[in-house]
Amino acid sequence: MSLLARRQAMVVFFAFAFAYFFSALVRAITATLSPTLTREFRLDAGDLGLLAGGYFLGFSAIQLPLGSLLDRHGPKKVILGFLSVAVLGCAVFAMATSFPVLLAARVLCGAGVGACLMAPLTGYRRWFTPAVQLRTNSWMLMTGSFGMLASTLPVQWLAPVYGWRPLFWGLAALIALSMLVIAWQVPHWEHASDGTPARKASYREVWRNRYFRQMAPLGFFTYGGMIAVQTLWAGPWMVRVAGYDPLAAAAGLFTINLAMLATFWTWGLVTPSLERRGIRTDAVIAWGTPLSFVALAALVVAGPAAGAWTLALFCMASTFVALAQPAVGLVFPASLAGRALSAYNLVIFFGVFVVQWGIGLAIDGFRAGGFSELAAFRGAFSVFLATSMVSYGWFLWSRSHNRQASP
Repeated sequence: MSLLARRQAMVVFFAFAFAYFFSALVRAITATLSPTLTREFRLDAGDLGLLAGGYFLGFSAIQLPLGSLLDRHGPKKVILGFLSVAVLGCAVFAMATSFPVLLAARVLCGAGVGACLMAPLTGYRRWFTPAVQLRTNSWMLMTGSFGMLASTLPVQWLAPVYGWRPLFWGLAALIALSMLVIAWQVPHWEHASDGTPARKASYREVWRNRYFRQMAPLGFFTYGGMIAVQTLWAGPWMVRVAGYDPLAAAAGLFTINLAMLATFWTWGLVTPSLERRGIRTDAVIAWGTPLSFVALAALVVAGPAAGAWTLALFCMASTFVALAQPAVGLVFPASLAGRALSAYNLVIFFGVFVVQWGIGLAIDGFRAGGFSELAAFRGAFSVFLATSMVSYGWFLWSRSHNRQASP
């Protein structure tokens, strides 16, 4: 399939970005609604972590079949089919009257929007040049930050007026609208002709790839853990540790997501220049990732004195690892791009589920052991920091032993 002309490429990008905006909004909205949902459904920290993690469980569960479907049928057909599940999930969430139904709806939502990033990245692998792929990956994530911004103060303002259930009915309608835009603007798929022989879908080549294994632990613990904090635990930290009221916490989440938006916009500007200068992605990751450990350690040490800006610095520093996603896609031929990108996305979002739920279980466990609320949060975040540092150690060791060319 040939590269798209500039004008068509922009239209395709915005069509996919429109859907990804609502995907990110649905992902992050539980952080803002956590006080309301905790009160209405009488949730403890473990329940809240499981509820938010249910999204990522559904998201992760469909990644492997998603990759095969993308390689076989292309982004347009696949994303339209999955988004219909997201519409159903939002509707079920809006009608839920018990925690099990609420959790099932979150799983449906996660599964339904699971193609909102992988479908465009698979298309970009064939339609755009490598430098443009790096830029559009960052700007898709920037669009996600717009969605997360919309999940903070706007939701905090609208929920008391209209209620949280009508918000989910509105999301169902808007996701359906995004399906119409994609059906109208995204081109049909053609099978790749890059010399890769046709075969039944298999992930063997992906799992065995040294570069993929080098990047997997960082994606699981460091980047997945950052998303776990950004989309859930930043809110409870600000409320239960730093003493914010719900409106101030929503403003804090707005600050975090605005900082992330600016960070991904900046990455979109600088990554093509890095690619032209021959600066490899894994070198940038190696230099920048330790900054996230410093920020997370500062959060733990400062405790109640650490609020939105410390959390924002941690999330911003963690975006170095986001560069791994398009890099993994570029290692493989275009005919395997869907599987490679979805497999790595599975690693990231299963990590989100594990870390998100794990932090909640750790907080409850420390509290059951007699620790104060502050000490329990500090202990849980310290465990998360330790796992992230171990994953970075694996990355450095693998990089020094990996002779395979990397982006």
